[in-house]
Amino acid sequence: MSRVLITGGGSGTGADMARAFAGQGHEVIITGRSADRLAGVAGGRIRAVQGDVGDADQVRAIFAEAGPCRIVIANAGVAEAAPFSKITADHWHRMIATNLTGTFLTFQQGLAQMGEGGRLIAIASIAGVRGAAYAAAYAASKHGVMGLVRSLALEVATKGITVNAICPGFLDTDMTRRSVANIMERTGRSEAEALASLNARNPQGRLVRPAEVTAATLWLASDGAASVNGQAILLDGGESA
Repeated sequence: MSRVLITGGGSGTGADMARAFAGQGHEVIITGRSADRLAGVAGGRIRAVQGDVGDADQVRAIFAEAGPCRIVIANAGVAEAAPFSKITADHWHRMIATNLTGTFLTFQQGLAQMGEGGRLIAIASIAGVRGAAYAAAYAASKHGVMGLVRSLALEVATKGITVNAICPGFLDTDMTRRSVANIMERTGRSEAEALASLNARNPQGRLVRPAEVTAATLWLASDGAASVNGQAILLDGGESA
């Protein structure tokens, strides 16, 4: 079995992926900034290495401790909403540092010790393939991830390594619950009304489940997806159709 590294593995989709890969017999390393969250997921085949993906020195230390990984999943991400006129430089840099620079550093260090047949997978967003009102900085960071994925895929294709992104709509995670709280604060809507406004964006009328992202990731990591390279796998119920 393979060694798998998952950033942002202490909660939500990252934790779900870690448990699924471990359940298939893989050795899994999860990373994140919160030692407590990582400890809640680690155990058995899952090992935790604390670190911030936006810091180059910390990312190098993470991979030095983890060792060569065949599958590297850049999942760590942050999301904040604001009208464009109210986006501050700090807001902008937070989005870019974690979502884009974090993916770049994770992929660069992962690739440096990856053998043939490896997999680099980014957990992006449908905001990486379309616009998103009140989320310009977030969408810009995710569009950057897609540019990175498509460009790197061409560089490593002859090595048998694939680079792809999974782009879900709103996920049933704490990050989306924070979005619901933000909508409530900004508009005065109830929690049910705010959640309904997000569900309505998906033609299926629901949030995407973390397990659906996990299933797509397991497939991209499999031998059956060896020819899938430089792609954005959309998990949005048809919203982007």
